[in-house]
Amino acid sequence: MSRREDYEAKTEELLKPIVAANGVSIYDVEYVKEGSDYYLRAYIDKPEGVNIQDCENVSRALSDALDREDFIPDAYILEVSSPGLGRTLKKDKHLQASIGQEVEIKLFKPIDKCKEFAGTLESFDSEVIVIKEGETDRTFARSDIALIRLALDF
Repeated sequence: MSRREDYEAKTEELLKPIVAANGVSIYDVEYVKEGSDYYLRAYIDKPEGVNIQDCENVSRALSDALDREDFIPDAYILEVSSPGLGRTLKKDKHLQASIGQEVEIKLFKPIDKCKEFAGTLESFDSEVIVIKEGETDRTFARSDIALIRLALDF
């Protein structure tokens, strides 16, 4: 397990009782370096959507728990937020919850001169993701996908 994965896993464990006490769920946790700064981001969710008070409550409790445990030696910025409407589908649990919904896929390399595709998420496994574009099923190797997220429909 990498240092990043270790920090994310430990943070997720600290978050479990906090989100349960606040009526929200964990969507994702990420520890990333952007420029010269490290960010520890916790994305929370609930069926009716999170509000600023949910984020504030979870942020305060998580900050206190992180201070107590003190397992991240680097200086970092803690952020707690909603995953948003066009949420990135990083994990199998995100994909499973999104079956039947419209998604956008961006590839690392073009297929037929195109790097972006949209359609209904039909299925997935450890190797591929299948979407339906109109009447056509299109299969993508997961290793070729740079980003998959829910489509924003306005």
